[in-house]
Amino acid sequence: MCKSVSYCIKHSIDTSYHIMDRNQLFPLEKVKSMVDLGVRFDSNLTFRDHISEKINKTYSVLGIIKGNFTYMDEDTFILLYKSMVRPHVEFANSVWCAYKIGDLKKIEKIQKRATNLVIKWKNKSYIDRLIYLNLPALKYRRLRGDMIEVFKITHNIYDTITPDLIFNERANTRGNHYKLQNYSFHYDLRKHFFCTYCKYLEQLA
Repeated sequence: MCKSVSYCIKHSIDTSYHIMDRNQLFPLEKVKSMVDLGVRFDSNLTFRDHISEKINKTYSVLGIIKGNFTYMDEDTFILLYKSMVRPHVEFANSVWCAYKIGDLKKIEKIQKRATNLVIKWKNKSYIDRLIYLNLPALKYRRLRGDMIEVFKITHNIYDTITPDLIFNERANTRGNHYKLQNYSFHYDLRKHFFCTYCKYLEQLA
């Protein structure tokens, strides 16, 4: 089933698309969001729907775990949490990574509630539970993941990007040649977007 979705800031222009089948034109259903490779892209690229779906999914999994384990030690919790819960809120997070305070709190609340399943540390603060369980905050893991991706891009580990096109050419006099271009953006969505070589991609489009 083919559908169409428009990604833009202003949706005042009503654009319709058609597909031809057996010499007949059929209009495509216009939707406000679409799932691609496990990520839901809404028309405004806020990823609010995707974040809500993943949060609801993780709470469902936490409910299943809580219903099947009356007592849980640290090793059992870490095994279940890392394999069944955390992957739902970390899959492809370089694409949909949240940047609004409300969304950040909702995502971090998942781990905060999950660590309460360990009876031994239930009365401790969230920070203390993270220390005892040797778990980093989800916000830190997303930042670390972005840094790893940037390292792979700048060191030519991916063969689809030319690293020389995203470096700052004026940074050769001091420091190192791995300084990235710093662009100014009009919208927060573009400012917080992971892709540091977006200017280069625009030239190819």
